[in-house]
Amino acid sequence: MMSSRLIEIPVSVTPTDAIRALREIGEHRNWKMHRVEETKMVSRWAVVMPLSRIVRVLGLVVDEGNSIGLSMRTWSHTPGSAGKITILSFEVPAEIEGRVWTNLLNEWCSRLKRCPWKWKFGERSMIGYFQPEFYKSKSQFKKEGIDINRWSNIDFSEE
Repeated sequence: MMSSRLIEIPVSVTPTDAIRALREIGEHRNWKMHRVEETKMVSRWAVVMPLSRIVRVLGLVVDEGNSIGLSMRTWSHTPGSAGKITILSFEVPAEIEGRVWTNLLNEWCSRLKRCPWKWKFGERSMIGYFQPEFYKSKSQFKKEGIDINRWSNIDFSEE
């Protein structure tokens, strides 16, 4: 059994875009992967009462390659009264910690169509402008070694 750590990051991209970016990295590096579809219970507070509901979780697990054991799961939920926030959960094996993991996460970010830690004003207003997820997203990416002041989308379609 490998040791690993779990990282949960709120992101501004859709679950399908998040999975697609990791799948493209895996295909480029010839990893064998399989898809995962699960459910998860999430809660939110409505005034003074918690409300729970089940959400659909999409995921991708690396079975073979130099990042064996890496997995990503992602789901969307409504933390307030409207709007959706996507949560991204990476299970990172100890074997790829450090520079390898930072480079992989950096490549994942650059394959997305938009910056994963920035929301548009309208999105923030609908979700709740002062939700802690917005700050948590930036701080988690920064903690993982990503330069949050500079993001660039790289077109990998020519590969």
